[in-house]
Amino acid sequence: MATYNKIYSTYRFYVEIKGITEATFTECQGLQAEMETEDWEEGGLNSYVHRLPGRVKSFPNLKLKRGIATTDLWKWYYNCANGTIKRYNLSIIIYGYDNDPSIRWDVTGALPIKWEGPSLKADANEVAFESIELVHHGFARVA
Repeated sequence: MATYNKIYSTYRFYVEIKGITEATFTECQGLQAEMETEDWEEGGLNSYVHRLPGRVKSFPNLKLKRGIATTDLWKWYYNCANGTIKRYNLSIIIYGYDNDPSIRWDVTGALPIKWEGPSLKADANEVAFESIELVHHGFARVA
């Protein structure tokens, strides 16, 4: 049986929040994890230093950029900014060329901390973009 590696494009991804798929995001940044390490020098062993895993460093903020956001995303940010703090779990899903969900990252405890509206210029011929930035408690790759 022949095995092969699938190739996934970065432009076929969706972000799902509260069971609602936000299908038109154009960018997602900050999907990154890193562990701290601790060096331990063993007496009499001069060829290398042991590097032991420590705790996970804090995860960077997720930055989602798209066309014009749905009112649900704006309301979530607005409510948090006005004291109604509500964290949600969300998923970032890459779809394959066969239009099936192929890879999924489930993000835990996301909270919007920044919303940025589009730059408006009368003489420009550009797409209007909004972005939202989220802090979170981490993620797991599901598929």
